This record gives sequence, C-alpha cells and structure tokens, in this order.
Amino acid sequence: MVEKGIEMHCPFCKCENSRVIDSRVVDQGSAIRRRRECPECKGRFTTMEQAVLLVLKRNGLTEPFSREKVIRGVRRACQGRSVSEDSLKKLAQEVELAVRQKGSSQIPANEIGKAILRPLRDLDEVAYLRFASVYKSFDSADDFEKEIRQLRRDERRENRL
Repeated sequence: MVEKGIEMHCPFCKCENSRVIDSRVVDQGSAIRRRRECPECKGRFTTMEQAVLLVLKRNGLTEPFSREKVIRGVRRACQGRSVSEDSLKKLAQEVELAVRQKGSSQIPANEIGKAILRPLRDLDEVAYLRFASVYKSFDSADDFEKEIRQLRRDERRENRL
C-alpha cells in the first residue's frame, strides 16, 4: 500500500483513523515504512511512503527530484559518445543516492550538478567536460585547459593509490 499524504484506511475494517506506531527510513533513505494500528479492530498493517526529495532552484521555486531529468541532462553531454542507456540510469541512481545521503528533504540544484560530476567523469571524460563546461559556466578555452589539467592530476593521484 502506498501512502500519498491522505488518511490511511484500515485494510480490514475500512476505518479512517489508523495511527502510526512505528516509522523507519528504508531503501537508503528513499522511502519511509510506517507500521499502523486501527483503533477499531486493532488490526496492524504496514504502509510505504516515498520520501519526497525537493530540488531548490535558483529562482526560489522547488520541484521534486527527477532521475529522468538527470538522465536527460547527462544524455545531452553524452551525445555521440558510446554510453549506454543502462549506464545513464545507473548514474542517475548514484546521483539520487548521493543527494539523499545528505539527509535533507530539500537540496539546492547546484548540489545535484556537483553530484553528477564525479560519476560522469568516471563514465566518460568527454561527456564530463561537456557537462562541466555548462555547469561551471566555462568562458574560454582556458577554462577547458584548466579542467583537463585537473582531470590529469586527479588521474595520476588515483593511479598512485
């Protein structure tokens, strides 16, 4: 049973006033499991509620986090590259997990961009540079050169470990 912010009816007697007796965060923070009890028939049942993660946009508006939106943005950066759809889905899942682990129900949009950079770099460096050029607002070829130098430094550092 999925809970959508409405009164939860008892599945046994249809009473509208169940009470929560236990709540737990599950699925790495993406859902809330609630154990409920009916005051009428004393029946117990479990509901699952998807934990809403809101993205705080620069203009002050909020919208629900969307893996599809992450995939669309990364797909543009991967255009013409040999990156599979499964890889994009996995990246979006990693990004969602990373932002959920911050423990907040609202996350600034730029934090999602930051969370995309590392897994995208590991997936495809050209796509990473394309995405970073937009995310970091590159103004010139110098910005690309600096980013490439940083990529190479990071790569050498990782190879030493």
